[in-house]
Amino acid sequence: MLGRILGRYLAPAWPLLALVVVFQLGQSIASLALPTLNADIIDTGVIRGDIPYIWSTGGTMLAVSLVQVVCALVAVYFGSRLAMGLGARLRGDIFHRVVAFSQREVGQFGAPSLITRNTNDVQQVQMLVQMSATVMVSAPMLAIGGIIMAVRQDAGLSWLMLVAIPVLLLVVSLIVVRMVPAFTRMQARIDRLNQILREQLTGIRVIRAFVREDEERHRFGRASGDVMETALRAGNLMALMFPVVMLVMNLSSAAVIWFGASQVQDHGVQIGTLFAFLNYLMQILMGVMMATFMFVMIPRAAVCADRIGAVLETEPSVQAPLQSVDAPAGPGRVEFDHVSFTYPGADDAVLHDITFTAEPGTTTAIIGSTGSGKTTLVGLIARLFDVTAGVVRVDGVDVRDVDPDRLWARIGLVPQRAFLFAGTVASNLRYGDREATDADLWRALDIAQASEFVRGLEGSLDAQIAQGGTNVSGGQRQRLAIARALVKQPEIFVFDDSFSALDLKTDAALRRALDRDLPAETRIIVAQRVSTVQHADQIIVLEHGRMVGRGTHEELLKSSETYREIVDSQLSAQEAA
Repeated sequence: MLGRILGRYLAPAWPLLALVVVFQLGQSIASLALPTLNADIIDTGVIRGDIPYIWSTGGTMLAVSLVQVVCALVAVYFGSRLAMGLGARLRGDIFHRVVAFSQREVGQFGAPSLITRNTNDVQQVQMLVQMSATVMVSAPMLAIGGIIMAVRQDAGLSWLMLVAIPVLLLVVSLIVVRMVPAFTRMQARIDRLNQILREQLTGIRVIRAFVREDEERHRFGRASGDVMETALRAGNLMALMFPVVMLVMNLSSAAVIWFGASQVQDHGVQIGTLFAFLNYLMQILMGVMMATFMFVMIPRAAVCADRIGAVLETEPSVQAPLQSVDAPAGPGRVEFDHVSFTYPGADDAVLHDITFTAEPGTTTAIIGSTGSGKTTLVGLIARLFDVTAGVVRVDGVDVRDVDPDRLWARIGLVPQRAFLFAGTVASNLRYGDREATDADLWRALDIAQASEFVRGLEGSLDAQIAQGGTNVSGGQRQRLAIARALVKQPEIFVFDDSFSALDLKTDAALRRALDRDLPAETRIIVAQRVSTVQHADQIIVLEHGRMVGRGTHEELLKSSETYREIVDSQLSAQEAA
């Protein structure tokens, strides 16, 4: 997977990659030229006392060193551009794929894991590319070039390379093999740590309300300790690698001097040539060492690439049709035709054979006990999931045959959990319509019974909203979310238990405003309270995923035992009448 990701995302940036290779080649050639020039200074200039030759050759070495530095700087610059560009494109693709996921895929990966994959995992792949551009490209050039130059200097000592290089590769390979499982465990444990931290930040009020700070601190400490333990194991292996590499390099240096000294004494090799051979051997081993450094990063990057690839290769279960049908710009008639739904991997269906029609200009209420399938039912209208049996139609067209964007444009969904984005009241409301005027916003706020409290905020429409809407109450969040859907002006409104945080007076006033100001739109309301649904044109009663009643409040009191039980548990007989 790592190779496929690198091939896919580096191919468009091949000019940068070519420039990196060219300048790294220039740097490597300059590095390989320096030991030979140094040998010439020793053998020709120092031993013979030729000062002008020392100056001229020294000047050449300075010029070559300058070329080496410039090439290295330029190569690092282009390598950084290459890596940062790959990271940006990869994060963008992951984001767009995750945005296209249905609830099924999001639940499959989990939000904390998706966050880690788009941040930490991408960073590891990005770092691998950066280090490869600055280190890995030059490592084989130095190693191969060093072998050629060392043999030219003294073929008699070349056997030392045949010993040192395999030993170094063998030791490093043994260490790297042990690193791969450690890095695999580390990414999974980082996911777990992120999940716990996210839960604790989101549920901080619940933790404090139940005085569970110590337990949560202990839970976070265990997860953090697991990450630390895995990181220490991987770090210890990394720490072991470099002393081993240095040991092999130092032993090789000692061997060159040991065996080369006798050749110098026998006048078979000059001192400058011996030092040149030693420098080339060090360059060869340095190239191998740099390659081994990359081998340390490759296992972790490979694990991260597998996790990234799993996201990129997961096709959303809710797909746009190959040939979408242009749904008629009708009034917004919603029809459930023998609809059933089963969550992937579940043994039992959540919804069984649901059939009803929500007519334009009417209010259809859905009520039932917790877990009866109310939220799943309305999620099928907007194709948050696809039915496993039956058909959901909007204006006579199967929702699976309509392009999702066109379908969503016709639906104003207020989810069970009202969520507001960081910004202002106006910026949140304009999620419904970017071109909405202030008058449009105030109209939506009036209908949602939110204009009074918004006028009381500092800045009014420009009042700041914290991420998630944590600086306003639950009821205020719900009313702003309803106003946001109203600004969109769709033909179908779906309120998924969106009145639960409202008091009875505000609830009643909001429903009257919806009936008055949205006379032609289809209104579907999921609710737990009987007072919210009793004036609906049609009430659907769900129990264990089955429709056990349909009709008006008065009709269901006579025909549905389940509805009567719900009413009796909430209202007195006089209120129910």
